Amino acid sequence: MESFVIDSIDLRLLQALQDDASRTNQQLAALVHVSPPTCLRRVQKLRAAGLIEREVALLSPDRLAPLLGHGLQAVVEVSMDRQDAQSLDAFEARVVEDDAVQQCYRVSPGPDFVLIVGARDMPDYLALAQRLFTQDANVRNVKAFFSLKRAKFQPRLPLPAAVP
Repeated sequence: MESFVIDSIDLRLLQALQDDASRTNQQLAALVHVSPPTCLRRVQKLRAAGLIEREVALLSPDRLAPLLGHGLQAVVEVSMDRQDAQSLDAFEARVVEDDAVQQCYRVSPGPDFVLIVGARDMPDYLALAQRLFTQDANVRNVKAFFSLKRAKFQPRLPLPAAVP
């Protein structure tokens, strides 16, 4: 793999894209003080290097609620009976394929996994729990925490202003 060197312009581009990836190339170039061709070339290079994994639209749950219902958001801790690599990998592979699982983290110490899941309502969550946890003989304990209010949601990586 080709070595990749990141500089302060790249960091500014990444930061600006984390803030709002819908900006045009011209807007992004003006924001980080580079020419549009330089901006485009650098963003393409960042994508090719895999530093920009993907770009998505973040939907507003509050504005969608009148149309679709509020739904349930839960943080779920899962502890396994066996923690060997094969057992953990098998559980992880199964849960990441489920559309209700929005995020999956293998953690330590404490539970083996922390999941962020979404469900339409409590019966939908029950179906998810049956599907992912109850039918898995290796799941020892599940603890779900249901979100009452989302105070902050900012899916971004903290970036330095300059390369150390």
